[in-house]
Amino acid sequence: MQIGMMGLGRMGANMVRRLSHAGHECVVYDIDPKSVAALVAEGAVGTASMEEFVGKLAKPRHAWLMLPAAITGAVVEQLAGLMEAGDTIVDGGNSNYRDAVDLAARLSAKGVNFVDVGTSGGVHGLERGYCLMIGGPDEAVRQLDPVFASLAPGGDEKAPGTAARGYLHCGPSGAGHFVKMVHNGIEYGMMAAYAEGFNILKAANAGKQERTADAETTPLSEPQYYQFDIDVAQVAEVWRHGSVIGSWLLDLTADALAADPALEQFGGRVSDSGEGRWTVKAAIDTGVPTPVLSSALYSRFSSQGNSTYADKLLSAMRLAFGGHIEKPHKQD
Repeated sequence: MQIGMMGLGRMGANMVRRLSHAGHECVVYDIDPKSVAALVAEGAVGTASMEEFVGKLAKPRHAWLMLPAAITGAVVEQLAGLMEAGDTIVDGGNSNYRDAVDLAARLSAKGVNFVDVGTSGGVHGLERGYCLMIGGPDEAVRQLDPVFASLAPGGDEKAPGTAARGYLHCGPSGAGHFVKMVHNGIEYGMMAAYAEGFNILKAANAGKQERTADAETTPLSEPQYYQFDIDVAQVAEVWRHGSVIGSWLLDLTADALAADPALEQFGGRVSDSGEGRWTVKAAIDTGVPTPVLSSALYSRFSSQGNSTYADKLLSAMRLAFGGHIEKPHKQD
């Protein structure tokens, strides 16, 4: 079928490629003409404006957006102004599910469908396929089924429903982004668990390290138990084979450590694009305890320097009540 794709970044462009390989006609638009030209060279139909983009879509139109959450709402409103009753706008980015609920209500007044699709797969989705979590009106979702089926990894065709093939209609508009939000909250927790565990392995030779004997340094009371020079990269590799904590995320971690065991190309600032915050807020609103996910989110805040003022204040208090002089940061 024909599908329009607006937003041709890493994921959007590869989704176009996967759909084109499956025989779909893709009409593409991006504010960067070079991104459009690259996909036109691979068989897509290029457009130079939103108006041209809508004009080249056959009715009922289906336009899929892969945009940053900060601008998605405004672009949806602009696009909806060019569309007609029976057309469908799909938001496949990491938008807040509340925005999807509100946008769907506004668009329904003019008969335009709004479908939210939580999309997981990252830069590997072109080959592996994308896990799709879908929210929206039944008929609009049904019309888009060929697109969902082509984007998804595929799987057991005999299993009931579509979940075993990698895509699922989760409910009305907003439900898809809600499920993806929780998915990403879990992702935060899994990433934090791996990172903390490997950090302990890295510190397993602490007993071999010379420690300053002063009032500002906690002594290592039993250094004989921390004499292990563990090859962290090789541990990541062996855990990939038969371990109960094996996962694709661990596969990616092992690849990263094999390429750069000291992680020298990274500074340690871990961004959060919103989903973790929204997950924790939903947990608070519904009274669901999420200590692991919350801790993982707060760790990201700390990595971004948002705990620096509090840390300085702690040092100021220690100096005030005990005359403790702040020691310099340890360098790796």
